[in-house]
Amino acid sequence: MRSRSNSGVRLDGYARLVQRTILCHQNPVTGLLSAGADHKDAWVRDNIYSILAVWGLGMAYRKNADRDEDKAKAYELEQNVVKLMRGLLQCMMRQVDKVEKFKLTQSTKDCLHAKYNSATCATVVGDDQWGHLQVDATSLYLLFLAQMTASGLRIIFTLDEVTFIQNLVFYIEAAYKVADYGIWERGDKTNQGIPELNASSVGMAKAALEAIDELDLFGAHGGHKSVIHVLPDEVEHCQSILYSMLPRASTSKEIDAGLLSIISYPAFAVEDLNLVNVTKSEIISKLQGRYGCCRFLRDGYKTPREDPSRLHYDPAELKLFENIECEWPVFWTYFLIDGVFNEDKIQVQEYREALEGILIREKHGIVLMPELYAVPAEKVDEEYENPHSVDRIPVGKLPHLWGQSLYVLSCLLAEGFLAVGEIDPLNRRFSTGIKPDVVVQVTVLAESNQIKNLLQDHGINVQSIADIYPLRVQPARILSNLYTMLGRNKSMKLSGRPHRHIGVLGTSKLYMIRNQIFAFTPQFTDQHHFYLALDNQMIVEMLKMELAYLTSCWRMTGRPTLTFPITHTMLVDDGTDIHPAVLASIRKLEDGYFGGARVKIGKLSEFLTTSSHTYLSFLDPDCDVKLFDDPDEGRNSPDSEYGGYSANFCEKESQDELDQYINDVLQSTALKSYLPPTSKTANQPPMFSASHSTKEILSIMAKTKGWEVPAVSMTLPTKVLNTHRKSLNLVDNPHFFEIKDCESVLRLPEDAHGDLDCKKLVEQLKECPTLHDQADILYILHILKGADWDTELDGQYGVTVHCLLNDLYRKAGLNQEWGLIRYISGILKKRVEVLAEACTDLLSHHKQLTVGLPPEPREKIITTPLPPEELTDLIYEASGQDISIAVLTQEIMMYLAMYVRSQPSLFVEMLRLRIGLIIQVMATELARSLKCSGEEASESLMNLSPFDMKNLLHHILSGKEFGVERSLRPVDSSSSSPAISIHEMGNSGATKTERSGITKLKSEMKQRGSTPSSPTSTSPAGSSGETSWGDRKGQWLRRRRLDGAINRVPVGFYEKVWKILQKCHGLSIDGYVLPSSTTREMTPCEIKFAVHVESVLNHVPQPEYRQLLVEAILVLTFLSDIEVNSIGGIIHVDRIVHMANDLFLQELKSFGATGSILEKDLATGICHFFYDSAPSGAYGTMTYLTKAIIIYLHDFLPSTGCAMQ
Repeated sequence: MRSRSNSGVRLDGYARLVQRTILCHQNPVTGLLSAGADHKDAWVRDNIYSILAVWGLGMAYRKNADRDEDKAKAYELEQNVVKLMRGLLQCMMRQVDKVEKFKLTQSTKDCLHAKYNSATCATVVGDDQWGHLQVDATSLYLLFLAQMTASGLRIIFTLDEVTFIQNLVFYIEAAYKVADYGIWERGDKTNQGIPELNASSVGMAKAALEAIDELDLFGAHGGHKSVIHVLPDEVEHCQSILYSMLPRASTSKEIDAGLLSIISYPAFAVEDLNLVNVTKSEIISKLQGRYGCCRFLRDGYKTPREDPSRLHYDPAELKLFENIECEWPVFWTYFLIDGVFNEDKIQVQEYREALEGILIREKHGIVLMPELYAVPAEKVDEEYENPHSVDRIPVGKLPHLWGQSLYVLSCLLAEGFLAVGEIDPLNRRFSTGIKPDVVVQVTVLAESNQIKNLLQDHGINVQSIADIYPLRVQPARILSNLYTMLGRNKSMKLSGRPHRHIGVLGTSKLYMIRNQIFAFTPQFTDQHHFYLALDNQMIVEMLKMELAYLTSCWRMTGRPTLTFPITHTMLVDDGTDIHPAVLASIRKLEDGYFGGARVKIGKLSEFLTTSSHTYLSFLDPDCDVKLFDDPDEGRNSPDSEYGGYSANFCEKESQDELDQYINDVLQSTALKSYLPPTSKTANQPPMFSASHSTKEILSIMAKTKGWEVPAVSMTLPTKVLNTHRKSLNLVDNPHFFEIKDCESVLRLPEDAHGDLDCKKLVEQLKECPTLHDQADILYILHILKGADWDTELDGQYGVTVHCLLNDLYRKAGLNQEWGLIRYISGILKKRVEVLAEACTDLLSHHKQLTVGLPPEPREKIITTPLPPEELTDLIYEASGQDISIAVLTQEIMMYLAMYVRSQPSLFVEMLRLRIGLIIQVMATELARSLKCSGEEASESLMNLSPFDMKNLLHHILSGKEFGVERSLRPVDSSSSSPAISIHEMGNSGATKTERSGITKLKSEMKQRGSTPSSPTSTSPAGSSGETSWGDRKGQWLRRRRLDGAINRVPVGFYEKVWKILQKCHGLSIDGYVLPSSTTREMTPCEIKFAVHVESVLNHVPQPEYRQLLVEAILVLTFLSDIEVNSIGGIIHVDRIVHMANDLFLQELKSFGATGSILEKDLATGICHFFYDSAPSGAYGTMTYLTKAIIIYLHDFLPSTGCAMQ
């Protein structure tokens, strides 16, 4: 018999260790590991980590087999792993109803449990008695299921199990917006059961989704049916949220050692090497001790000061745990494994030696890994004064299975028994490697032959949609519908993927469905949902953004292929030519670069070999997925003529179920035309005045219902109150709307009883001079009769108010009348189909949102992702029945989400985006630039095209100067509002057209005289004497107003506030106190602290005043650096600002200033001129604020003479 080799003997030693410390806890029936001899519960996360040593040891035996027994040993160990993984699968499959519910609710009550009974696989505690929602545990299961399957283990046996795993993918897909309890099961660190968004969960989900995508769960023995599908856009969401969070772990934890599992083995979820290193060094500097790492700052678990009789902490109690948090040795095993992966021998050596020092040795050479090391109770104060000076004692479970397992795995790696590729067969470790440049392939397709010929006249050769047959092109919403079939299973009552929209990464692949190749056009070209796609400049802009997005985010094999359709809406008004913006962008695409992306333009057929392909085998005829629930449904449907690319070039007889299904979906969204054209007989009196208020329409409605209304006759004089169109004024004073009397009269037809005659109103539709009037009539009908009332226009039946509104919407779209389009969108309550995603994107980047105009009861705060319906209702409620504002709020939310994805740097140091205030500032800016009344400016704002609206928002966010010009509109346009274009100011501070007219302007300015008027006056009355002090006047007021509205604060502001609170009892801001006790709960870099400060500042309604308060606090924070222990009780910041203002006024008076320069703002009592002073300089606001602070805090400052400087 051969003698045992040295390596064999070492392996036997590890096998003995694993058997005695880990496998002795494995239940023989279920395969689950109990947490210890006294604990019979099996935690999902701990079980997976604890079995890794067994998996690694099995592979080591297989590789280093001396004799046959070794191969048998390898098989035995591997089967232990399979048994455990299947045991966990059993536990989860018993809760299949929860998986189904959670896909829709994402509620903590409907989630899989975190721990099970190790003997029976049953649940142990109730749904609400534990922090069960831990997305990282489910994700870890999927990640290792993928890795182990790839290493050759067979864990999944049947197709039912495959569909269950596919549904687990849907379960973790939304990780980027799910607040859970995280890796430590606690949620917020006050331990009061408040879930929060955790970077460790988002990262683990991202890794699991990437690992399991396109993986065959039957390994080498499978086929198309056992493959798991993941949508790339969901992975990308998780990635961008993860990047925005790191190195922070969550809102209440500024750093967490659990992130080691994300930035290194097993997840390798972060692709940016710098971010990995920053996070790693944060963990080492803030959390590492002499016995391991703390989990997070102020973690009270098992410390001597923790009260074991209750589960939660009082917020102020957290300060007690500072510097005495328990240290966990398990994190050193992560560092050790990380060192092996990075081939960093020094790191490996360092951590192996450190671990040797803290392991507990028993007889027979058994080493045990303790759970944690705590400070002995009698030495707590000593450790608090001098951190890391006291010798600690091991506490908690011995061995800690999770740590024990990773210790064995790290030894096997460090001693060369395992190669890193063996425990990472899916190559996650290369995630930080350099990626090749992405070239985006673009196919331009003409919708019809007419468009193809128009393009040919310009020398651009493209194919039409009919030309590329047998390849098929469909809009993105078809793909969303098809994907809802994925993962359906009748016997387990699983419904498949929730209907979510599919992003540009998903539509840039080619799909094989039932042996046909499909390409899908991206979502932004789909005009069905929202009006952004009606603006051609906006389409070009979105194309640019999506191409840039593809270049930076594409991860799949093959190149992305974007299909760009040229439709009839991209023609100039009369349909004789292509819109110039679209033409220009096709030309740019031909150059090979567009918006910073490398592109290659060509025919779809040329790209077949280089594109990324996905087989949607779950739609094959032999699968049990039925496209139609009822076999007779959807037969002989005529092809939709609008919006889809119909299948009429296939022979009608051969039309299979799939084609019919697609036609049905297109059909349900098709539009038909009913409305009579507007009448051009101009001599008849207009039926409606230019403005009617919602109030007025409501009073008519009340009258018809027989309620008492003061106005007697049916001809009401119009009281214009906060109306939906003309007289909406966002500028002058948003708090109350004044009542103006208009001589205009609303003439409405009555029937014999003096009630409103709706039939006659329908007839009047034919006599309307403009589309606006038709919209007004339809709005009244909509309110009185509801959307489904049949108007029976021209004797046709089934022509509901809703149909007519849709038709009007289409006409307005063709005429590009944006004010009207927004108005009708509001009546129809259209919502951006990606609204919920946009909102979630902003929230997940740690931006809170508010909708509606301030102050608070009207301004609604959104802090957690909401379902689409709830979100829309909230926006309409906050907009106070003003439908146009509600629509604009959605639009702006969408642009903000675009920017937070593409230019996150715009949002630095902004925590709360107040959309109502942003809309108000946009109107103020227009009023300032156009020198018009607030009312006109508000109307101009509503009439901006989406492209201009997005630009205006960008200028406000970036703080750039910009110019606004009125452009002349073609005469035949029926819109009454001025057209406006927006552009950036050049270096010389003027645009070309302005430069040419600059001399003329100078002469005008001389004639006007130079009486300064208050910078806030935007009324036409005050505008005659403006333009004094050249163009710089109002510049600082504007800056402060913008920064206040978008809540931008100086860098590092919140940390400085934290320091100041350590030295006083609190800051009082506009009557609200920010107490110093908050620092006992929260650490300086915590987002939770920043949000708290923010909410106190947000009680200030005027943005410019809020900004002055921020400046005053900033000057105060300079005091936190001097050696003063206390600077008094509660500091009243507004008092300091008023003192500074008085000092400023005294100085002005001493220079002999009089009149309007000394004018004060009525609401705050601050001089207008003070608002408009630069911060720095001899007469800057900072100078006066500093003087005021020194007077205010005179008693506490050191008495040396240099204090005044």
